[in-house]
Amino acid sequence: MTLFYLPVLIFGLIIGSFLNALIYRLHSGESIVKGRSKCPHCQHQLGTSDLVPVFSFIFLRGRCRYCQQKISWQYPAVEVVTAILFLLFFIFAYQQYGYGWKLILVCVRNWLVVSALVTVFVYDLRWMLIPDSVVLPVIVLTLLINLILGWSLGGLLIGLAIGFGFFALQYYISGGAWIGGGDLRLGLLLGTVFSWPSVILALLLSYIIGGVVSAFLLIAKKAGRKTEIPFGIFIVPAMIITMLFGQQIINWYLSAL
Repeated sequence: MTLFYLPVLIFGLIIGSFLNALIYRLHSGESIVKGRSKCPHCQHQLGTSDLVPVFSFIFLRGRCRYCQQKISWQYPAVEVVTAILFLLFFIFAYQQYGYGWKLILVCVRNWLVVSALVTVFVYDLRWMLIPDSVVLPVIVLTLLINLILGWSLGGLLIGLAIGFGFFALQYYISGGAWIGGGDLRLGLLLGTVFSWPSVILALLLSYIIGGVVSAFLLIAKKAGRKTEIPFGIFIVPAMIITMLFGQQIINWYLSAL
């Protein structure tokens, strides 16, 4: 299996590079499929040597080759994080299913979800928005793959009801003041990724992570009580943790009881 580690890492770096372009073009309104990549500062078209994931950033010392403006650390960070997550989910899928068609389907599903979550995290962190054009297709594809893998339709429907209903209730009570409409769609994604009871764990972890981060920001005086913080950035790590270690956490909790 270790023979696949390097190809999976390289594939993850390439997808991470694509996600950076996707994030930029979604925000700028440019076509995702047309046009060459360009520097966001000087708009100079980038060559092939400027687009090698991570290595171009290191070789260029974090600056554009043409205008010498600093390149955001977002670019190598997204590439490295995506590559590491792709490898982790490949290893976990192999341990669970071994070789075969299920391994391929599970990897495709998990890599799609990871790509969507990385995009959502960066987009929500920077602009406090969750792009439907990323989340909605992944919801449909994840649901279909899970059904092909033999997941219980009833369990998935319960997950969808809890994931969406939990955020819909908050949205209705607060009139949209607590969470935005994008969080509702992210709740649907959460419901398609997890059936009962993992969906509850993912929700619980998102609020634990949110509470810890918010407390730290308050103590460090980086935010006030009225500071708006995007909730999507807490849901994303909670979902990733649950996808990787959710069953172990649930088993530990039940054994502790």
